Amino acid sequence: MPIAVLISGTGSNLQALIDAEAVNRLSATIRVVVSSKDTALGVKRAQNAKIKTEIVRPSDYSTREEHDETLAKLLLRSSVEFVCLAGYTCIVGPRVLEAFPNRVLNIHPSLLPAFPGLNAPQQAMQFGVKITGCTVHIVTDVVDGGPIVAQGAVPVLDGDTTEALAARILAEEHRIYPQVVRWFCERRVHVNGRMVTIDRHPLDDEGDG
Repeated sequence: MPIAVLISGTGSNLQALIDAEAVNRLSATIRVVVSSKDTALGVKRAQNAKIKTEIVRPSDYSTREEHDETLAKLLLRSSVEFVCLAGYTCIVGPRVLEAFPNRVLNIHPSLLPAFPGLNAPQQAMQFGVKITGCTVHIVTDVVDGGPIVAQGAVPVLDGDTTEALAARILAEEHRIYPQVVRWFCERRVHVNGRMVTIDRHPLDDEGDG
C-alpha cells in the first residue's frame, strides 16, 4: 500500500518506517516524504533510501488554508492511501483530513489523553507520573485528540532526567509505529467513533498495542 510520511525534523520515526519496509515488516511502500523544512535531517534519510521528497513550507503561503490545500493536492497527486506524521510540527488542516478520512496517523510521546502538546516527557516528569509512554492516534481537528489506535508504556525511573526519559519513549515509538502502520496497510484497523479495534494475528509482535 502506498503511503506518505510528513516530517519536520530528524526523521527518526521515518527511519524506523524505512527500516521496517526494507525487511518486509511494513506492508507499505513509502511513496513520498513531505517536509515542512528543507533543512530537516529526515529529508536526507529519505533521499538515502531513494524515496521521493517534497518540501512544503508553511512560510511560503499567505494563509494556513492555502498551505493546507497545496499539501492535500500533493498527497492526492502522489496516489497515497494514507498519511503518517513523524515529527511533523504543523497542524494538519481540514482539506487534508477530508481527503484522507481516518487515514492520517500521528505518534505522540505520552499516553494520551495525558500530556498533549509540546514537551510531553517534561510534562510527565513535572507531574510526577510513574508510567508514561507513546500513543499512535488518528489525526482529527483536535490536536492530539483523535481516536487512540495503540499505546506503548514506558516507566519513569528514580533519578530520571527528561532527556533519558524522552530517549526511552522514542525507542518505544520506533517499536510500535511500524506495527500500527502495518495493521492499517493490512486493513485490520476498524474505527467506530472514538473506538478503534484491531484484527490481531498470531505473528503480531508480543506486547504491541
